[in-house]
Amino acid sequence: MVQFAIEIPYWGQSLLRVVGGLVAVLLPAGGIVYLFLFKMMSFMQSRLGPMEAGPYGSLQLVAEVGKWMQKEDLAPERADVPIYKIAPLIVLLSTFLLIVVVPFGPDAYFTDFETGIFYAMAVGSVSVLGILIAGWSSANKYSLLGGLRAAGQLIAYELPMVLATLGVVIQAGSMNLNQIVVAQNDGEIFGFGGLGNPFIITQFVGFLIFMIAVQAELTQVPFDMPIAESELVSGYMTEYSGFRFLIFFIAEFATAGVFAFIASILFLGGWGIPFDWFGWDGADLGTVDNWMNVAGPIIMATKMFILVAIIMWVRFSYPRFREDQLQTFAWKFLIPLSLANIAATAILKVSF
Repeated sequence: MVQFAIEIPYWGQSLLRVVGGLVAVLLPAGGIVYLFLFKMMSFMQSRLGPMEAGPYGSLQLVAEVGKWMQKEDLAPERADVPIYKIAPLIVLLSTFLLIVVVPFGPDAYFTDFETGIFYAMAVGSVSVLGILIAGWSSANKYSLLGGLRAAGQLIAYELPMVLATLGVVIQAGSMNLNQIVVAQNDGEIFGFGGLGNPFIITQFVGFLIFMIAVQAELTQVPFDMPIAESELVSGYMTEYSGFRFLIFFIAEFATAGVFAFIASILFLGGWGIPFDWFGWDGADLGTVDNWMNVAGPIIMATKMFILVAIIMWVRFSYPRFREDQLQTFAWKFLIPLSLANIAATAILKVSF
């Protein structure tokens, strides 16, 4: 049997990674907007939602993008214009930096960092800089208040998010996201491997803390104080128009998808399904690679949409916290609870 191998040059690999990153960020963002913002919210409010642009409103997102692209790109007279214009790009860039570390299969990944989760938690905080810059550079008191609220909120909720992932790292014995996936699908619960060992079972407290922190990182209701239309017009986005506002809009929902991808890897087994279903064990996991590189992205997308549905359900159902309630919840409840979860995980890891 003759086998042909195509050697792709480095520039070609880089181009494929860029195209893959665009697809992995923008395609889920569009699906999230249509499924949840247009349809799920409409259903929960007993209305039809957009129905005119395309079959059942399926092209409404295209119409929205076209509308925002046609609007004039304005800047306030007293704004720091260069900084003002670059702020949305910083926020969107953090999303692309985050998707780099997400594995969609055994070999379907952009990078395979040994400290992948450490990298993800680090670059996930870059968006704070863009939001703070947007609020300050707009020369608008509402924008500045929104930026300052966002900075205080995101700093407060990054801590429990990072601490929630430590329980997973302790249990998996690795910070590599692919190895965390394998640890869950190749594991057993009291000698039974039919479900693998998804960490949502043993790290359910960590999962809840992580999802709450994600809700706050995305500034979604009930943590939407940085935008707070009833108080701050649109917060740090008040002065933005045209495609720069569109970038903020895309970044919000793209980041929701990427954080859901990471949550599915940490707690739901990522691209894998329990290896016991096919009789695979640690000795022949190489046979998983061929078809999991194809099925893995589909499995990841399914888990991602389930988690985003939870995020959006909370967004459409709960009222906004007061600022003091938000800070109290993070510092006096979530952080102590996450520390207790780490201590319990470490004790059980050593004992068993």
